[in-house]
Amino acid sequence: MDGASPVKRIGVICGVADELAAFLPEQPRTPVAADGPPVHRIDYAGKQIYALCAGIGKVAAATAATLLRARHDVDLFIVIGTAGKIGPAEGDLFHVVEAVQADYGAQRAEGLVHYTPGHMPIGPASVQAFRAQDVPETGLPRARIATADLFIECDVHAGRVRERLEASLVDMETAAVAHAAALLGVGWLAFKATTDAADGASAVTFFENLQAAARAAAEAARRTIEAL
Repeated sequence: MDGASPVKRIGVICGVADELAAFLPEQPRTPVAADGPPVHRIDYAGKQIYALCAGIGKVAAATAATLLRARHDVDLFIVIGTAGKIGPAEGDLFHVVEAVQADYGAQRAEGLVHYTPGHMPIGPASVQAFRAQDVPETGLPRARIATADLFIECDVHAGRVRERLEASLVDMETAAVAHAAALLGVGWLAFKATTDAADGASAVTFFENLQAAARAAAEAARRTIEAL
């Protein structure tokens, strides 16, 4: 972040209420009156933080980012919460530095061919990841995440995503926020803790691990906000 303007207004986005509840639970929250999903302001570490859980999925996540930028002029988005782990990376808490969309492209006889979202899905295939904003070292393993409007309960599909997109995590929000951030000219970060392996047991292990994972991701975001 050398040479960048200081971050003063941060938009925190997640898809599940438990993830937002785990973020700075001891800090007072002030509801911000507005139409649409509820936004809460939290003053912390010299920053104005606007926290929003808009619901699960790419449309909800991108809408949340757009709303926070338009109404509260945030200069950084932080996505927090849970993810499925599909790669060999060690650990269960990650600093996401690249995001790609796993369900954008061209459906052909050989299957889904991936493209960079927003680009014409015709011709030679190409995927360029959205890159997170640089921040002080977090001490966490770095990861690429693949986002789709799918809760993955199939290790075969997870393997295809891992192989074709070189991702080690999957979720339903991050790349949508990253795409919106690119269009809006805003930086983004993401901290994700894993709940499941995107396999046949995911629906069970997600709920078993949700609370602990939500707390871990929220804590990583807190530490980073303090360092900004």
